Amino acid sequence: MKKFRFLILPAILFVSACGWFKSPPEIGKVLSEHFKNKIYKDFDTTVYDSIFVRTLDSLDKDFINPKTIKSFYANHYSEPQLVTKFYINGSLDSLVSYLENSTDHGFNPRIFKTDEIKALLATLTANRFKKVEQTYPVIAKLEALSANAYLNYTNFLRFGVVNPRNIFSRYYIKVKRPDSTGMFGILGSESLADTLRKIQPKSEQYQALQKAFLNASSESERRILLLNMERFRWRMPETGDNYVMVNIPDFRLTWLDKQDTVITMKVCVGGKRENGYEEKLKAFAKSGNLDDKPKNHETPLLFSKINAIQANPIWNIPVSIAQSEIYWMARKDPYYLSNSNIKVYYKDKLIGEPDTINWSRYSRDKLPFKFKQGSGGGNALGKFKFIFDNSSSIYLHDTNNKNGFNLTNRAISHGCVRIEKPLEFAEKLLNDDYAYDKLRVEVDMLPVDTTHMNWYRKRMAKKADTLKTFQLKPAWFGPKKAVPLLITYYTAWAQNDKIEYRPDVYSMDDKLWAMIKKYR
Repeated sequence: MKKFRFLILPAILFVSACGWFKSPPEIGKVLSEHFKNKIYKDFDTTVYDSIFVRTLDSLDKDFINPKTIKSFYANHYSEPQLVTKFYINGSLDSLVSYLENSTDHGFNPRIFKTDEIKALLATLTANRFKKVEQTYPVIAKLEALSANAYLNYTNFLRFGVVNPRNIFSRYYIKVKRPDSTGMFGILGSESLADTLRKIQPKSEQYQALQKAFLNASSESERRILLLNMERFRWRMPETGDNYVMVNIPDFRLTWLDKQDTVITMKVCVGGKRENGYEEKLKAFAKSGNLDDKPKNHETPLLFSKINAIQANPIWNIPVSIAQSEIYWMARKDPYYLSNSNIKVYYKDKLIGEPDTINWSRYSRDKLPFKFKQGSGGGNALGKFKFIFDNSSSIYLHDTNNKNGFNLTNRAISHGCVRIEKPLEFAEKLLNDDYAYDKLRVEVDMLPVDTTHMNWYRKRMAKKADTLKTFQLKPAWFGPKKAVPLLITYYTAWAQNDKIEYRPDVYSMDDKLWAMIKKYR
């Protein structure tokens, strides 16, 4: 008998600690005391449970996270947590107020079922029920709709409405998204009002865009502001205070140290994909013919860290460029490769005389060669390449085509980012006078420190020695500390107390609008 008593004791303690199985349960006690209405003392948890489950099942098709909500309430015995904790103290009314004011963030309160929640609160507050059974559907629906609205509202403000990685093929930034643990924490909060207050966006950029959105009279301007408010809601990786940002629509690189600009310069980015790209890609998938393959040189959006500088870089020419450009140039002009300092490799072995290759024997879609452009003045990467880890073989680099920086639309590259002031950028990255002078000498520039002139003289002597063949080779330099780099996309932002606007060069605004306009 003693053993049996020890076995049953934990179960009794568990049930009594839950509170939901008390007679009356917590919800019945709270409402009974508040309304001075005895019917709530007869609150039957078993009957309510079945009604709540049916209510959830009838509503979940309109929920964004139905599994999370159902799991939360399954773990809490279907207890009306929000109504129990937040009806009497007015927090559910505060929720309605926040939902009604969600227009400040560009949302339509209708998407949160705000009017229904407000009506259910009014019905419960009217206290005209004759029997406790009449309250069950009201409490169940109020609980379910409030939980869904509360969760959606907090998720939208903390993480954004959409996951950009799901709609943009070249969006490689790992933005943080809601998870079940975080959503359980939101639903289980002890202070709904505090949570709603804390999740309001605090960034100066967001608040400036929000203010402009509320003041804008033009619907087109409101749309642009709304889209960029959404972008600033996305939870980006931590860059720290000191980082480099490339904003594609602005065609500009900016190095920021807290709020200060360390350096800024023009950039050229990847060209826009062909019109009708998606349809053409489907045609290419069917035919497999490279002539049907549409061009897409758009620079990907990514986050990484710049960890190396290569002076006098070698350009490993991508297969796509070899097929679409190098192949045709070599067929047209047999001396194009040698004149362009492009070396050809077959099975990783250098071909001594690429001018003798009979290109008509090879199909461009099955080229067995690799191409590398050697260091030097004609190299497409110029004198410097700035390297960071990424899966797209993208980097920042110098260029010989300086005229590109005079263009208004600088979406002209094959995908990499050409920077206007590579030497100045390299100096900031190295942050070391000794290393910087070494780098200058490698590209045949005088050192800044005259005590380093001996390096320069030796190099010039080697180049002038006619008895030896001087070969220009890449030289590697590393910053003392890797610098975070964010390549991103904003078509509106706050700067110097006004909103700057830029054209939607990759039509990403259009694609984003198609996804979020249903929340308007």
